[in-house]
Amino acid sequence: ISLATSAKLIIEIVSSNWRDDYLKKFDDYEQLGIAEYWIIDYLAKGSSRYIGSPKEPTISIYQLIDGEYQGNLFKQDQRLISGVFPELNLTANQIFRARA
Repeated sequence: ISLATSAKLIIEIVSSNWRDDYLKKFDDYEQLGIAEYWIIDYLAKGSSRYIGSPKEPTISIYQLIDGEYQGNLFKQDQRLISGVFPELNLTANQIFRARA
């Protein structure tokens, strides 16, 4: 991705390299001007600095405001709030329970 206009939303699923999602990619997408960045940490691998304590599955949604990401954490039955999809009606648990 080289232009923010090519993507309004990026969703990352956390794996063993969770630091990339919470640090490197976060900075990269913010600098590119991506409007919204989600981090889905369904195994609670991220540090408590990023997902809170006690650690539990968390969806972090960051929205670009005045050139910087402002984030909200969503857990359990909390309804996700998205600027890109304002009509979205899903909870964190609904995402975590989804099957392929």
